[in-house]
Amino acid sequence: MRHTLPLAPQFYVTAPQPCPYLAGRMERKLFTALQGEQAGELNDTLSKQGFRRSQNVLYRPSCAECSACLSARIRVKDFELSKNQRRVDKRNEYLMRRTRAPWATEEQYELFRRYLDDRHADGGMADMDVFEFAAMIEETPIRSRVIEYSTPREGRGGGRDLTAVCLTDVLDDGLSMVYSFFDPARRADSLGTYVILDHIRLAREANLPYVYLGYWVPDSPKMDYKSRFAPLEVYVGGQWTELDDPAAFKSPPHPLSNDPIAEQVAQITLPGARPVRG
Repeated sequence: MRHTLPLAPQFYVTAPQPCPYLAGRMERKLFTALQGEQAGELNDTLSKQGFRRSQNVLYRPSCAECSACLSARIRVKDFELSKNQRRVDKRNEYLMRRTRAPWATEEQYELFRRYLDDRHADGGMADMDVFEFAAMIEETPIRSRVIEYSTPREGRGGGRDLTAVCLTDVLDDGLSMVYSFFDPARRADSLGTYVILDHIRLAREANLPYVYLGYWVPDSPKMDYKSRFAPLEVYVGGQWTELDDPAAFKSPPHPLSNDPIAEQVAQITLPGARPVRG
């Protein structure tokens, strides 16, 4: 199915398939290609409207009967470490951070495979080979970085061991954590939490107001950790709203559940334009 906007990107919708987060539900995505001279501007604009990047595609959930997946971002200036997060930050302060261009390495892929095999062996990325991994890292038409965290080796030989990695996009209003993975043997170190905390630190240093975490899904244990980074804002009903009490939050009925895809597309604001009308 294809929906064309005048002088604008073309938007498509995927066929329904089983939801990876909530059992018994079906997911569907609205997406468009990310390419050309305006790729960065398009990514910035659509990220503010709940879209996420995967290689050269921007997408957001567009499920017919569900609105559980909510784009989430941390408001950096108001973020304060909890007691547990302070412990995590202290526990991992020895890690060495290195920011690189989006270029895949064998060392990254080996860590990625260990992470998937331990944490997501039955997930949609479980069969990703080294070439697909390289595409995930390298196929980006915008300003992206690979941020590596390494453990220094003791002794005269020195060296380091790659411990965590995050593919990060630099937006005009924040850092978007596209995908992160880490050493599954270091579960007690809460490396996933630490990487988010360090991105908050990086955003502050760059005077960027937000860290985008992807989608938060109420009632999904896989996504529950995101609600611990307060103040967290979620994109609901076309606007960003602070998440006051995650435990009490209930997803509203999908506001577009009975609308055709063309009407959803018509509500999207494109760079330098008012909301596009059909």
